[in-house]
Amino acid sequence: MRQNFNCVVHLMSIVRCAMFFLIGSGCLILAVPPAAYANDAALEESPALAFFSAVETDSFRPGKRIFTDRPYTCPDIPEELKELIFIRTEINGYQFECLRAGVVYALTPAASREKAASQEGYLLEHGFEQIDDNEFQLFGKNAIDRVTVYRKSLAVGDQLAVGKWAVLLVPRGSKITQWKPRPWQENDGELLYNGIRLPRVWPPANLGGQGDDPLPVPYLDYPPAELPIDIGRQLFVDDFLIDSTTLQRTWHKAVKYEGNPVLKPETELELGTNSGHAPMAAPFSGGVWYDPTDQLYKMWYCAGWFDGTAYAVSDDGISWRRPVLDVQPGTNRVIPPSGQRDSAAVVLDPFAKGQEPRFKMLVWGRPQGGKLFTSADGIGWSDPVATGPMGDRSTIFFNPFRKKWVYSIRSSWQARSRNYSEHEDFLEGAAVSKQVKWMRADNLDLPDTHWFYAFPDRDQKPLDPQLYNLDAVAYESLMLGAFEIYQGPPNSDCAKEGVPKLTEIHLGFSRDGFHWHRPTDRTPFIPASRKEGSWDRGYLQSNAAVCVVVGDELWFYYTGFAGDSARKGREARDNGMYANASTGIAKLRRDGFASMDAGTDGGTLTTKQVTFSGNRLFVNVDCPEGRLRVDVLDKNGKPIEGFSAANCRPLSVDSTLSEVTWEGTKDLSRLAGRPVRFRFHLQDGQLYSFWVSSDEDGASNGYVAGGGPGFEGGVNAGADRNVSER
Repeated sequence: MRQNFNCVVHLMSIVRCAMFFLIGSGCLILAVPPAAYANDAALEESPALAFFSAVETDSFRPGKRIFTDRPYTCPDIPEELKELIFIRTEINGYQFECLRAGVVYALTPAASREKAASQEGYLLEHGFEQIDDNEFQLFGKNAIDRVTVYRKSLAVGDQLAVGKWAVLLVPRGSKITQWKPRPWQENDGELLYNGIRLPRVWPPANLGGQGDDPLPVPYLDYPPAELPIDIGRQLFVDDFLIDSTTLQRTWHKAVKYEGNPVLKPETELELGTNSGHAPMAAPFSGGVWYDPTDQLYKMWYCAGWFDGTAYAVSDDGISWRRPVLDVQPGTNRVIPPSGQRDSAAVVLDPFAKGQEPRFKMLVWGRPQGGKLFTSADGIGWSDPVATGPMGDRSTIFFNPFRKKWVYSIRSSWQARSRNYSEHEDFLEGAAVSKQVKWMRADNLDLPDTHWFYAFPDRDQKPLDPQLYNLDAVAYESLMLGAFEIYQGPPNSDCAKEGVPKLTEIHLGFSRDGFHWHRPTDRTPFIPASRKEGSWDRGYLQSNAAVCVVVGDELWFYYTGFAGDSARKGREARDNGMYANASTGIAKLRRDGFASMDAGTDGGTLTTKQVTFSGNRLFVNVDCPEGRLRVDVLDKNGKPIEGFSAANCRPLSVDSTLSEVTWEGTKDLSRLAGRPVRFRFHLQDGQLYSFWVSSDEDGASNGYVAGGGPGFEGGVNAGADRNVSER
């Protein structure tokens, strides 16, 4: 319902309301009525708002600065809005919760204005009403910065999230406070599969912070009292599972396949023969997935730098073929170029139901920004759906533990950094309206040891590392993240010399899908060769599936750039810094990110209290010259009768899947649902993971990243029968 704009001030004095409000990348203004309404009743009726980040209050007058991080000021404002008070925030957003009811008003450009960062759709969707058709220039001179006024009555506890940009106004006397989250151990929100309880307000909006220390991982500081372990292999990539140990953790790196690259520029599209684009045949996130429907590895990749998206398939993941398709006759292109294609991320969604398309794609390009596509077969794609504001190199992933689509959005709140937005529906989340600061590099990340790998003789200070991209996928019992860390050189230097910049692939692990634990060992998981003439000299990129599971190995497909000094000084699409990109593989033992190790003297590892419904204990262990035995302990730390290490049949194997058994005891059935601890006794070996299964073949019911031969539906429900001792 549209109302007369002149009634705004009157409504402010008679309606009680309060609210929680987040602006993902916008401005908020709190408005207070003129002095005539500044009486005790009006003060009582004003809302109380608790903000998640630092804000400033000010009177809403011409000439006032609107944002904390922009110089924009109001040239003039309507009479009805003068003398109001607003809350000054950064343009990229803020978040607050309503503690006392009242009326709020929001200013935002009309959605019909092309290229305007309008939140009109979001406001209307969340119960705001447009007050008047009249617009006014809030700041600047551009038409996209003209605004209209919207109104909403809010109740205590209401929460909202508005993107770039909307300006919020409220009555005088509104109480503005800093929101203080409950201690993590007092969370009262969603309960996850692993016993972690989330805060009620999610995702958290105060993670970014200032400084460059490693970001907190609160569930490691305050783990659940009992850990359900029914989903997935349990990995030792952090201390979440460990109560005490004398074993030592070792981090392991992927090993590059000797036959790399497995796909390189060869066709006219890939070589840029007709387009003039630099040669490229690599995902640049894109995606490399195993599709169980036709038992093929499938790759979506960039064919020619800044050009369209192409498609290739393989029977074995090594030898690739390019099918001739009808999308662009005579080629294997599935998404023709539109402007300049930057990154793309493709997700094979094994959890799609009914007629829902199994394939989802985000393409970011210039000048159009982000576009979402869906497809039934990965070849014919839907018309695009535009996203809300996001920077280049933004990507997507699916979190099956919470059934959320996550938009990993390139931002710049701390150099190259990432914002987070989530939604249960892929396309409905396109607006990415509730963005929060998420991830960045930190002071443990290593700068390039020379002054940039390509210019070792320059006497200049290296750049501070930055987070260039974050791809993620569900693997077994956690989210596996590929962190792409950028170390320089600046684009201008690379363009002058025709050399790729330096990014390398690191890993992180998350048990709630938002907070990430990263190893203190910040040497890259997959390093660039840094050698002139090599196919992966620099600018390494992960792919959207991160890895696929092939027998007892994980295969990480990645992009590497060789560069071309003969193309130096050219425009970006043909410059040598972006030339000669190919696709390679790096391999790792199944679950092999980190092991808990013992020497000849042996050691132990005791888990926290765990619960399970299965009846067989399995391990991934490498101890052919040593042995592994296991106690199952009760709540008092005593071995349960029949499950002591003394009557455990010792394992002396190198196997990614081996069952632990005890003499005289059939299985773990009688312990199902009962809190217990496992104590592993290891001598001269490495322990990678453990899990309890109801399947004699050791199926973990965990997730399998980009899939792999033998797996169906994205879950490890029986393919492990194909795994043997190494």
